[in-house]
Amino acid sequence: MELNPQVKFSWRAPLRPYKKQSSLILRFYLAVAFLLSLIVFFFGDKILIIPIWALVFIFYVLTITPPPDVENKITTFGIDAAGVTLRWEMLSHFYFGKRFGFYTLTVVSQSPYFYHLYLVVPTEEMKKKLINILSTHLLYQETPHKTITDKMLDWVSVLVPDEEEVSREEDLQAVSERLKRASL
Repeated sequence: MELNPQVKFSWRAPLRPYKKQSSLILRFYLAVAFLLSLIVFFFGDKILIIPIWALVFIFYVLTITPPPDVENKITTFGIDAAGVTLRWEMLSHFYFGKRFGFYTLTVVSQSPYFYHLYLVVPTEEMKKKLINILSTHLLYQETPHKTITDKMLDWVSVLVPDEEEVSREEDLQAVSERLKRASL
């Protein structure tokens, strides 16, 4: 394997943060979609039912299918992530977030587009290396400015059921399986 001298750092990680969700989450999506569909149906704009169920399908696909692993590279010219290369001149700043137990590196481009590049960082050590490498080229924001969209997503994420309820159901199932084995 040839070592490219232009690559400063590279790592393999999932394309997006992923956590296998339980059927409780899927039931929640279906209940909300059904409720919204009934409201839309009775108030007259029946054509809006199509995008509601299209969103349910997207949520279902993103919940069920795990993302592929991709190669991310930081080079002397910029960042190459999943085949998309962004040059240092186009980029403005970066910050880290955490989702589903993964750190997510968000790199923001300069105006007028403000393109956001999201990269999954699997470990804390890798996060520290990335801060050292990227801070030589970009501005590091410890606490990013949240847009109205980010604030709305945070608010909506409060409505999604918590995994604690699911873990209780799984615990009950595990106990019942142990009791069945013990009775045999």
